[in-house]
Amino acid sequence: MKAVRFDHYGDVDVLDVREVDDPVAAAGQVVVRVRAAAVNPGDGYVREGLAEEAWALRARLSGRDSDVPQWSMTFPVGQGMELAGEIAAVGDGVEGWHLGDHVLGGSASRTSHAELAAVPADHLVAKPAALSWEVAGSMFVAPMAALASIEAVSPGPGETVVVSGAAGAVGLVAVQLARRSGAAVIGLTRETNHAWMREHGVTPVTYGDGQAARIRSAAGNRIDAFIDTYGAGYVDLAHELGVPAQRINTVVDFQAGLDGRAGIAGTNDAGGAAGLQRLTDLVAAGELDIPVAATYPLTDVREACRRLAERRTRGKIVLLP
Repeated sequence: MKAVRFDHYGDVDVLDVREVDDPVAAAGQVVVRVRAAAVNPGDGYVREGLAEEAWALRARLSGRDSDVPQWSMTFPVGQGMELAGEIAAVGDGVEGWHLGDHVLGGSASRTSHAELAAVPADHLVAKPAALSWEVAGSMFVAPMAALASIEAVSPGPGETVVVSGAAGAVGLVAVQLARRSGAAVIGLTRETNHAWMREHGVTPVTYGDGQAARIRSAAGNRIDAFIDTYGAGYVDLAHELGVPAQRINTVVDFQAGLDGRAGIAGTNDAGGAAGLQRLTDLVAAGELDIPVAATYPLTDVREACRRLAERRTRGKIVLLP
């Protein structure tokens, strides 16, 4: 099969698409013929050698130090943490899945940027017919991080929640889930994204100099919770706005979690397959929008990663093997 591989840490130029052996479904696994697999910032952190330190810090904060070894690498390695496709093989002990089933979910081994991927069977849910492959291949990482963030800050009717990076992959889902809670939502984003925010019941505020005053004005000086999907000092902004640490969650600034300034609930804290099923049901029912900014063939993985790194797209960037 064709799969993305890299032999050492570096920028996108270390990525190659190579012919490699097909994966085998070990006990408890299925092999998925990948139809779509999104690109995520975490892929870049791994490729650049930044993930081990970040994950070690996150594991320390969450008490899951046993998770740290998963970032140890023996090169060459693959890339990609989510996917959608058709089951091509079923390993021993797997129940409920059959050849040809359409599924979506996560790749614990970070190998979804490939034509085939071996995946734990319990990391998958059935793909509804209503979901395109592109959307289905984007459901695991960012939407789950958004769900965990919402549950961490627990917004409710009559409250106001601010989301930084509101037009990013996590932010787009977080603002919608926050609206479903009955809270008023303020989305920090550039002006080109304001119309989308308004269409989804979100009050847009342009980020940058003077943003604190603009947020207070939009919120009527009441800000109850803050979700940071961008980093770059937004946890400090939340405190400047008077939000208590227990109502702040960041999916980026793990140091803020270490300092006790914010929570750090993320993808792995969203309830696994049960959380993924909740999100999938919402999308299938038309109650949650997962925008796709662009698609690329697997052979253009470098260009897809470059575009993601610009942090200027609204929605997901997806590879189509």
